[in-house]
Amino acid sequence: MASAACVASAAEPSGGPPQGTLFIVGGGRMTQLWPVFLELAGGKDSPIVVIPTANDTVEASDPSVLALRLLGATHVTQLHTRDPQLADTAEFAAPLRSARAVWLTGGRQWRLADAYLHTRTLREMVAVLERGGVVGGSSAGASIQASYLVRGSPQGNTMMMAPAHEQGFAFLRNSAIDQHVNTRQRADDLRPVLQAHPGLLGIALDEATAIVVNADLCRVLGAGVVRFFPTPSAPPIVLTAGARFNLWERRGLAP
Repeated sequence: MASAACVASAAEPSGGPPQGTLFIVGGGRMTQLWPVFLELAGGKDSPIVVIPTANDTVEASDPSVLALRLLGATHVTQLHTRDPQLADTAEFAAPLRSARAVWLTGGRQWRLADAYLHTRTLREMVAVLERGGVVGGSSAGASIQASYLVRGSPQGNTMMMAPAHEQGFAFLRNSAIDQHVNTRQRADDLRPVLQAHPGLLGIALDEATAIVVNADLCRVLGAGVVRFFPTPSAPPIVLTAGARFNLWERRGLAP
C-alpha cells in the first residue's frame, strides 16, 4: 500500500526518528540485551512503560516487567488494552507522558496495530522519542516499529502481506522488519514484500540480536546477524555485532 513507505524530506532523517532511539530485537533470549535497553532508557530510576498487548494472554505482570525489575528498574508501569477507543483517551495514555522508555513485547503484531494505530497512545509513544527517549521491542514489538507491517494477518504469521494489516507504527520509516530469522529459516521471506513495495528497506534480524537506531545510523548488537535488503533483488548486506548501517545511503559501515 502506498502509505506504507513514507517519503522523508531532505531536512530530516529518511529512516529513523529525528530524535530519540529505537531498540529493535529479533526475538529470543534477552539476557545480554536487557542491560543495553535499560542504559538507553536512562538507568534504573527512569520511568519505563511496558506494553504487552501483542501477547495472546496478558498477565498481571508481564515477564518483561519482571526482567526489568530484576535488573533494578524502579519505575516500570504496565499499560495494556485491546480497545482503541480507550487507547485514544488521555487517562489511559497518561503513563507515557512522563516515560523515558517504552518496551513492546513479543506476540502477534496485529494486536498492537488494532489497539493503538491512530490513537493518543501511539502519539504519546512518538512524543517519548521526541523528548529524546527510547522505544524498544522484540519479535512482534520489532516488526510493529516499521512503516510496513509484515506477518500482520490475524489468521497466522506465515502471510507476509495481509490486507488491512499492512501498516506499522512507522518509528522506522521506509522499512519492513522481520524477526526470528535464524531459528525459523526466514532469511529470504522479505523478498516478496520488497518486490511489491520496492521503496522499502528490508531488515531481517536473528534472535538475540538487535539494532540501535539514531536518526539514519544504526548499529548491530548481539549474538546473531542482521540482514539489510537495500533493494528487492540485491543480495542482503549481512552485519554482525559492532557493525553499523547507514539508512539513508543503505550501506554498511565499518565498526
